[in-house]
Amino acid sequence: MAWYRCFLLVSLVAFSGLSQARDDVAAYSLADIMGSQLGKEKLGGEVKFYFGSSKHSRVLKEFGEFSTSKKTNAFGKSDTKACQWAFLSAMIALRDRALLEGGNAVVNIKSNYKHNLTSSNDTFQCGAGAVMAGVALTGSVVTIK
Repeated sequence: MAWYRCFLLVSLVAFSGLSQARDDVAAYSLADIMGSQLGKEKLGGEVKFYFGSSKHSRVLKEFGEFSTSKKTNAFGKSDTKACQWAFLSAMIALRDRALLEGGNAVVNIKSNYKHNLTSSNDTFQCGAGAVMAGVALTGSVVTIK
């Protein structure tokens, strides 16, 4: 019975850190993931993406603003890798929405993690914890020239 108590005590100490949920919000490079082979493969070239106040061609038709929030398993992954994966999932959702609406671009893409709207031409926001990572994005689907 003493071994059981010892095991229980060691388990409680070892896993006590997991009970304190980590939710670190950080900015990650758009260029790193958008310029990567994985990013190019997953997103294709049918829809163009413009972040923050990035310049784009003249808008011919607007379809509305759409949001997406994606999470991924972060267990055993670095925050960067988990956040990039969640970001790509969110971008795929925006791409699919643009295609569904008949658009060819998503403009004014902003991070919206935990409803904190952040606009950047260079980074996206991601919340990473011990078990999950999440990215929320908002953008306007349009047809550009």
